[in-house]
Amino acid sequence: MSQLDGKTAVVTGAASGIGKEIALVLAKAGAAVVIADLNLDGANAVAEQIKVSGGKAIGVTMDVTDEDEVNAGIEKAAAEFGSVDILIANAGIQIVNPIENYAYSDWKKILAVHLDGAFLTTKAALKHMYKDDRGGIVIYMGSAHSHEASALKSAYVTAKHGLLGLARTLAKEGAKHNVRSHVICPGFVRTPLVNKQIPEQAKELGITEDEVIKKVMLGNTVDGVFTTVDDVAQTALFLSTFPSAALTGQSFMVSHGWFMQ
Repeated sequence: MSQLDGKTAVVTGAASGIGKEIALVLAKAGAAVVIADLNLDGANAVAEQIKVSGGKAIGVTMDVTDEDEVNAGIEKAAAEFGSVDILIANAGIQIVNPIENYAYSDWKKILAVHLDGAFLTTKAALKHMYKDDRGGIVIYMGSAHSHEASALKSAYVTAKHGLLGLARTLAKEGAKHNVRSHVICPGFVRTPLVNKQIPEQAKELGITEDEVIKKVMLGNTVDGVFTTVDDVAQTALFLSTFPSAALTGQSFMVSHGWFMQ
């Protein structure tokens, strides 16, 4: 048997980047995977890739800031595959600006996607995880910025810190229902989200894009290497298959030494 046979995983923001890699790795381990994303075509493409490889998957449209859409997506997952056993709250965006120039609308958008999205998807998934104390695993995609701050990222840092509080609260509330929670905290992963930041930070900091990469993003790593999507996905698999609650409520830094707890 594969490690996750009989389990259903919902991964948000899974049409690309980290979410996509997590979906592929969990599917390879035997889970039926629900690819939840704003981009339905992209979600369906990932689901098809999984099915071609012999796995089980569907794509669903999900704006994680829309409660009705979140509830509908989670219910579709449960109806298709029987329940929801694993939730990976991965959907995220980034907007960089110094605090004095940060638009309130951008602040609210960042917090809505990261925090409201994590809350809404968790609440919807718990309906199934709490039933008959079935249990489950909820993993939030934090960041090294869940523990450390960087200039220009006030909203993002605030949101990622907030996920630690949500995960720790869920760890305490969910224990009696056999639900565990974790936060994965990657360093810089070379995704489209990070690629977009490179010229933005270069402009704001008055340095070259190469300096942004070498000094800002990788300067504190031990090896000068970006965290990879596979680094993060393998951590998600490890936490999804860990046999006890020994690690519940904990965060896990995956950053090539960029930040050490």
